[in-house]
Amino acid sequence: MFTGIIESIGTITNITKEQDNLHLTIKCSFTNELKVDQSVAHNGVCLTVVNINNNEYTVTAIKETLDKTNIGSLSVSSSVNLERGMKLGDRLDGHIVQGHVDQTAICTNIIKESGSTIFTFTYDATLRNITIEKGSITVNGVSLTVVNSKLNEFSVAIIPYTIENTTFKNITIGETVNLEFDVIGKYVSRLTSL
Repeated sequence: MFTGIIESIGTITNITKEQDNLHLTIKCSFTNELKVDQSVAHNGVCLTVVNINNNEYTVTAIKETLDKTNIGSLSVSSSVNLERGMKLGDRLDGHIVQGHVDQTAICTNIIKESGSTIFTFTYDATLRNITIEKGSITVNGVSLTVVNSKLNEFSVAIIPYTIENTTFKNITIGETVNLEFDVIGKYVSRLTSL
């Protein structure tokens, strides 16, 4: 489980393909605190640490993950939002995030306002995921509040601190991002469709 509060931005230093899998090696500020078999969210995707070497660690993304997320589009020197699993008993500063990406979306608009930046994302509504006004959404692992909810589109307002301390500073129009919809909303949506 995660909170959607990004701890660090990591840098991809190596990518190795093995059959349908990708092994990604990442350099980050907390590598020395990791251990093999630990979960770390990468742009919101929960991946298991399989190797640690000095200040870099390696995770493996399988075909299912590559098909449903933007992990396969990363390259050497790409930046990724990182968050370690939450500790039981810690404050939940974001919202409950599983690290299981539901689908991707495309950034369709970026508007800089006085004190914030509005990002708009469009996604495939046929997958039956929903957002609600003032509800929670995770974009590339970042816990955010929806400010404008439509059938296949939503917007979020990002404060300068979040822009500077996540990969939101690199997002451009047309870029693909990972979405994890609110877990409670997913269960309610599923129950009402039965």
